[in-house]
Amino acid sequence: MRTDTIFFQLFQTFDSLLFELVGLPPETAAGYRVTSVEIKEKAFRFDGIFIPESLDKNIWFVEVQFQKRAEFYWEFIGEIFLYLSQYKPEHDWQAVAIFAKRSIEPEIPKQFRVLFASTHIVRIYLDELPDHQSLNLGLVRLIVAPKRETIALAQRLAERVGQADRERMIEFIETVLLYKFPQMSREEVEAMFTLSDLKKTRVYREALQEGKLEGKLEGEKIGTQLGQVLGIRKVAVRLLTRKFGKVTLKTVKRLEKLSAEQLEELAEAVLDFEKVADLEAWLKSKK
Repeated sequence: MRTDTIFFQLFQTFDSLLFELVGLPPETAAGYRVTSVEIKEKAFRFDGIFIPESLDKNIWFVEVQFQKRAEFYWEFIGEIFLYLSQYKPEHDWQAVAIFAKRSIEPEIPKQFRVLFASTHIVRIYLDELPDHQSLNLGLVRLIVAPKRETIALAQRLAERVGQADRERMIEFIETVLLYKFPQMSREEVEAMFTLSDLKKTRVYREALQEGKLEGKLEGEKIGTQLGQVLGIRKVAVRLLTRKFGKVTLKTVKRLEKLSAEQLEELAEAVLDFEKVADLEAWLKSKK
């Protein structure tokens, strides 16, 4: 997935984000629809256009840059005026140039400096966003954060999500992680979250349901308590498999010696394990 694609999805999903970036109240987004219009003949498509319903609001053009391009402002501003020429909107306009960091911004051509002085064009540097911010801005920081910081940041964001927006926010966090770690499966990404968030994901629910069902069937045969242990053990094995790949027979044998309480503790601890050695150390501590 390209960066411009993920930002377009971000703007569509969280329509107040653009206005938060430029320092306006989130409620400014009311009455706007987010689209991406192609400029005829040039085959140029903006990363986002915020088109207002009422004439007292401005059209907002958005372009995101993660690489330095000397011609960026010539192209971006040229396309804005081509759009205005082709569609002849009655609204006034503003534009936002979003850069991953200040160092990739090209020099502003002197012919366009008046547009910046008049605030027709606003510049945003994502790596300079404040640490304390809304969840929407936190998603933007997640996109530009170094990979070594991404997982911890994703977990902190997930912990802040309210119940009303939890599903779409968690799904978008997963989307960003898959974008930044393309070699990972969605199941592996889901396993990075804390247990409280993982329990709300499809993978955990499926594993838990399968384990409960199998445990119930076993329990009908050999007793409820033992069936419960078997069910929890199956959940633990599935989580370990999704975390590290194939679980060895030796490990399975060691799991068989754990009590139901220890298996539940393991299911929570799995999410903090970074390598198989962490699992080994945990198992040794339970002897």
